[in-house]
Amino acid sequence: MKNLYRKHKVGAVSFVFLIAFYFIAVLADFIAPYPYDIQFRHNPYQPPTPIHFFDEEGRFYLVPFVYGHKLVDPVFKQYTIVQKEKYPVEFFVKGEPHYLFGFVKTDIHLFGVKDGGKIFLLGTDRLGRDIFSRLIYGTRISLTIGLIGVLISFLIGLIVGAVSGYFGCVTDTVIMRLVELLMVFPSFYLLLALRSMFPVDIPSIAVFFIIVAILSLIGWTGLARIVRGMVLSIRERDYVKVAKVMGGSNFYIIKKHIIPGTLSYILVAAMLSIPGYILGESALSLIGLGVQEPYPSWGNMLAEAQNVTKLSSCPWLLFPGVAIFTVIVSFNLFGDALRDYFDVKV
Repeated sequence: MKNLYRKHKVGAVSFVFLIAFYFIAVLADFIAPYPYDIQFRHNPYQPPTPIHFFDEEGRFYLVPFVYGHKLVDPVFKQYTIVQKEKYPVEFFVKGEPHYLFGFVKTDIHLFGVKDGGKIFLLGTDRLGRDIFSRLIYGTRISLTIGLIGVLISFLIGLIVGAVSGYFGCVTDTVIMRLVELLMVFPSFYLLLALRSMFPVDIPSIAVFFIIVAILSLIGWTGLARIVRGMVLSIRERDYVKVAKVMGGSNFYIIKKHIIPGTLSYILVAAMLSIPGYILGESALSLIGLGVQEPYPSWGNMLAEAQNVTKLSSCPWLLFPGVAIFTVIVSFNLFGDALRDYFDVKV
């Protein structure tokens, strides 16, 4: 990692950003001040809550605080600040019970306010749900789909490409023609067609696995072709021929000599492919075919930002788009850094 940092500092910083996002995904229940589905019906489209250290008279407070807000125009969603209501922002406060790391039950959250106050760091949506909390929970879907999808599709592509390139002849011809047939279909329209085969109202967890399966199904073909070309070259090297002469089985040679020769390319290509999976899930959720409400993903949270009129008055609805942009740029910069480090062409 030190050598990578010296060679590509931007890529190393991007790696830190990605680690932070996945750390947030793991601890979403602890970091989010509210559950993703709780609705504050008296606070629809409330602007982000500023955190103050100075009050209206200029007095400094060691403990930051937020002011109360009151909805004064329900039609145009206009709020006024109630300066006589001050709510201290506290850390490690009690809130809704949750499972830390999935198995430790606790009711402690990273931060929050007491005494009836509310803190909406990124504002609220049309149902009064905290966008910050939903954004934190949404990292689990959007980031996990990228990792699992790449893992499955690259495993398929690596095995298919290695077998095709190693055995050649009829095996190579049949596999490559099948790969080319699958590559003919436009990936996004194929994604829509496959997703439309399933009911729209199935549970979100089922939708999650369906999207992972679909993205993996259409994402391995390009990798298989490139791995096949690499294997055609690797199989002619001396150490592979020696392994054959010494009686090594085909499975042993592919496992010990062929696949390891492609791992540097696989690692770089995987990092550069994850953004495509995140965008695929976001696109499906954006048009209502992905993860369903109330469970949040960055895609279905952006669906509310399609209304230009609403977006002009509530620009904080675009925060999920900012998260998608940040993660995709980070993956691309880190992938570029790995490509330069390993000196491979993708």
